[in-house]
Amino acid sequence: MKESVIYQDIVQKKAFKLISRQLKRRFGDLDGSLVEQVRNLSAEQLENLGEELLDFSEIADLVVWLEQQ
Repeated sequence: MKESVIYQDIVQKKAFKLISRQLKRRFGDLDGSLVEQVRNLSAEQLENLGEELLDFSEIADLVVWLEQQ
């Protein structure tokens, strides 16, 4: 089941929702292009971002992280 496309889509959407809420709480509303870049990350990338954003001190840290993906 974990390999099904539908399951992976659900996991990715849930991860995006959580990460976007965390980013909004930390940095306020994000630029639409940043939101889209985050939305297009895989579930694994979103999980990694969730850990990394704990060390971010400014939105530029997110931009750099996204450029490295």
